[in-house]
Amino acid sequence: MSADLDRLLAEVGAVLLDFDGPVCSVFTGYPAPQVAAELVNMLHRRGIELPPDLVSEPDPLEVLRHIGAVGDHGITRAVEDALCAAERQAVESAEPTPYGREVIVAARQAGMSVAVVSNNSAGAVSAYLTAHRLAGYISPVVGRAYADPACMKPNPGPILQAVYAVGEPPSRCVLVGDSLTDIDGARAAGVRVIGYANRPAKVERFRAAGADVVVTSMRKIADVLVERMDA
Repeated sequence: MSADLDRLLAEVGAVLLDFDGPVCSVFTGYPAPQVAAELVNMLHRRGIELPPDLVSEPDPLEVLRHIGAVGDHGITRAVEDALCAAERQAVESAEPTPYGREVIVAARQAGMSVAVVSNNSAGAVSAYLTAHRLAGYISPVVGRAYADPACMKPNPGPILQAVYAVGEPPSRCVLVGDSLTDIDGARAAGVRVIGYANRPAKVERFRAAGADVVVTSMRKIADVLVERMDA
């Protein structure tokens, strides 16, 4: 695996990072199920009928996806606004991913472009990066399209937006992500993909989904980038 990772990183000029997972755990201090429940309660107060599975949905992004698919843009905007506010609050207590910072810094010092491509809001991502003195290493930050959840990953659109911004062909970019939506989106965009399996059950799932390389720690990526920087 190390040889595969070495080879992949030697062949790319830009690292695209998902945010929640590879960079930090967004909802450490403000749990995602709590945020999702607050969105559901807001919808109930507006008299919106929801299917039973959505009432117990632990992922706020899935609540937004569902509401977006219903087609009422006013309600979608209301959920979007509430979620953006919750994410801004959540990143204040987000837990940095071990070696996530080292990956970002080492990639830049090795002469690579670094971008973030996230299904979280760009405002929340930028607030976190600024607070953790990482904003100067990363451009662009591509966040969730406002009130248009159909454009979230696995839609390749945001990934391609980052690719165009860094000025590399897709084949010279690698996305590091911790979900199947990252892997599927990367494949659709034609970029390479490293699956960050932060839980053991993800390892085989990511391999089966077509990740070029699967790592269980961001340290693996950081170590290779540091070696490249020192070469």
